[in-house]
Amino acid sequence: MKIIAYGIRDDEAPYLKDWEAQHPDVEVKSESQLLDEDTVKEAEGFDGVVAYQQKPYTKAVLDQLGQYGVHALSLRNVGVDNVDADAAKANDIHVTNVPAYSPSAIAELAVTEMMRLLRNTKKFEDKMRHGDLTWAPDIAEEMNQQTVGVYATGRIGREVVKIVKGFGAKVIAYDPFPNSELQKEGIYVDTPAELYANSDILTLHAPALKENDHMINDETIGQMKPGIRIINAARGSLIDTDALIRGLDSGKIAGAALDVYEDEVGVFNTNFGSFDKIPDARLKDLMQRDNVLITPHIAFYTKVAVKNMVQFAMDANLSLLTTGKSDKEVNL
Repeated sequence: MKIIAYGIRDDEAPYLKDWEAQHPDVEVKSESQLLDEDTVKEAEGFDGVVAYQQKPYTKAVLDQLGQYGVHALSLRNVGVDNVDADAAKANDIHVTNVPAYSPSAIAELAVTEMMRLLRNTKKFEDKMRHGDLTWAPDIAEEMNQQTVGVYATGRIGREVVKIVKGFGAKVIAYDPFPNSELQKEGIYVDTPAELYANSDILTLHAPALKENDHMINDETIGQMKPGIRIINAARGSLIDTDALIRGLDSGKIAGAALDVYEDEVGVFNTNFGSFDKIPDARLKDLMQRDNVLITPHIAFYTKVAVKNMVQFAMDANLSLLTTGKSDKEVNL
């Protein structure tokens, strides 16, 4: 049994080695490059492929895998929106993901950013760098006085609910498929518009489905409570960046924290050497605002999550190869 793992970073390598040690009957090749049309040739002679979502899995890539007889593709992440579903089906390629590598990791960063916005930490850090240790005018607000609106209550959204309730905040939520336990608590509102109108803080945890593309736009921002703070640790495509900037400029949006960005591919997780060399003008605009927090898609980036992403994906790939199925297989 031979599996090639693409895009293995230095922080993932120890967990891959641990998995190898536990499966001496499996030959594993670690490839530092991402799976694309240039590197797919490395998969020839292998039975399964494990990869990390950053580039599209195009028809050309999947057709080549099919020609090599590779029918097991396991992603070390949740999203499968960049997999050419038709090509995967045509080549009889079964795809798995890691639907829950660490919901707590994402939820904890989301709540951390809420607290940073409420306590004006970015403003104070900037003042202190310039020798200004004064308080005013950056007086803070308290979480226990906020109504936190949670859009989508899957595993991550439910973790957020649990954490912010611990701070004493009021929680409301919207999900087209409500969780039965949360439904008993009566936290759901009937429409997104109702969520927007009643939230002091809005945190997004929806998937990157076509119907969710730019769900935060000029129209929906218009439905929001004045002074709202928006958190996005889900998918960059959920927010229309230009509409967000307009909302910040008008003051309708009091602050935002983005761990994801709609044009992040090729930008996040890249060292440009200096701020001036960052090639995205809108991103730089947001980064320079004292009421906007940007992190480069690091919500998942914890030791627990990275270990689970690697080892769960390898387990899923091996399951596909040995049994023809996996509990993590995605219905494309």
